[in-house]
Amino acid sequence: MVLSTLTEGAVRGLDTLGTGLSSRVFDTTLRLGVTGLARAGKTVFITSLVANLLNRGRMLQLEAARAGRIDSAYLQPQPDDTVPRFAYEDHLASLTGPQPHWPASTRVVSELRLSLTLRPSGLLSGFQAPRRLHLDIVDYPGEWLLDLALLDKSYAEWSAEVLERLPARDVAAKFLQVLTTVAANEPHDEPQAQRLAAEFTAYLNAARQAGFYDCSPGRFLLPGDLEGSPVLTFGPLPPASAAPRRSLWREMERRYEAYKSKVVQPFFRDHFTRIDRQVVLVDALSAIHSGPQAVEDLRLAMGDALAAFRPGRNGFLTSLLRGKRVEKILFAATKADHLHHLQHPQMTAVIEALTRDARDRAQFAGAETAALALASLRATTEEMRPHNGSELPCVRGRLLETGRQAAFYPGALPEDPAQLLAPARQGATRWLEGEYRAMQFAPAALSLKPGDGPPHIRLDRAAEFLIGDAL
Repeated sequence: MVLSTLTEGAVRGLDTLGTGLSSRVFDTTLRLGVTGLARAGKTVFITSLVANLLNRGRMLQLEAARAGRIDSAYLQPQPDDTVPRFAYEDHLASLTGPQPHWPASTRVVSELRLSLTLRPSGLLSGFQAPRRLHLDIVDYPGEWLLDLALLDKSYAEWSAEVLERLPARDVAAKFLQVLTTVAANEPHDEPQAQRLAAEFTAYLNAARQAGFYDCSPGRFLLPGDLEGSPVLTFGPLPPASAAPRRSLWREMERRYEAYKSKVVQPFFRDHFTRIDRQVVLVDALSAIHSGPQAVEDLRLAMGDALAAFRPGRNGFLTSLLRGKRVEKILFAATKADHLHHLQHPQMTAVIEALTRDARDRAQFAGAETAALALASLRATTEEMRPHNGSELPCVRGRLLETGRQAAFYPGALPEDPAQLLAPARQGATRWLEGEYRAMQFAPAALSLKPGDGPPHIRLDRAAEFLIGDAL
């Protein structure tokens, strides 16, 4: 009996050891970063992606789902105990409940772990055990992404860049007027510094509402528990030669450097440098609606966004010596459901052109990039409506402001995206040909069949590009 007990215990121990070793050998982890500039739909993207990976009936372009290699998918506690959990269940209830509405926008870093059990494939699949992929999805505000570009700029350089673009913007008039009352070489006065920072913050908020994207420092827009602190109490100043110690210029410079070291660098170190794959969501339709200046601003912001990444391929030695690099970057134009599918090729061409410089640099560094138009949650239906003897391709949905149903024609996007980008680069203030409108739709009431996630447009193609090779 003693020998039997010892033998049984040894077998259980070996089985436990084997299970642990198998888990370590066959489990892989992939960190997917999700970000986007203002109103791009990050929360909806993550919620719909997770819902459609849990219920894969609509993921026909995800090859592993179509081939039946995904045996199961389930949510687990994320590995980072100090990072808030992405409120998936709350957001899904907002989108699919009896009174659907858009969830609140991203304001802090959050994380969610989705684990997938994968069946082996190939000639030797009968001799292989199932493996698991842990997909750690990291959600962070796009405003924080643009802050990473500040790490390579001095206070003087940043101030010069900001002040150069302000005169052409009506929303900057009040801040520029306040700036005329400030003497950078005079001794620092805290009430004056607070007034300067408050007016600069008001300008950043107004610029974002007007459709501009270069609204950094991002924590001025999302201060959290840093609101009112000296690290968020500064603003750009005109050049000041030989500014003395304890002058306003020196204090603004000190706080700018503190913002970089105490706010931006910890985010870069703790979150950004650990990402394997990245999706950047872009509300290109709203930029086009806002005019040429917003389009050019968006193009430049895409370049700044990529400058923050460390693109390239991850090998053992490169990861060991130079740290982790972002292997795949997807630039996705959201709200494709606001256009009839006949215009989706034009929308894809626009996002490809907007991100061309950024994607070329990433590909040169060894990363794989792609651009596409998608809708994380389809909120409209399509229809053709007669107009002046022809048919207009329209979309119909529930208007966000009034709640009533309406058909909408946003205007025809050009076949050649240069017709949009060229006037934008040349400094045009309005479109000479064509008018483009953007409408805000509320999510539609859904009735989902068992096994189906929320309806979408090309979310499965996005998933195939981002994680298909790992499945």
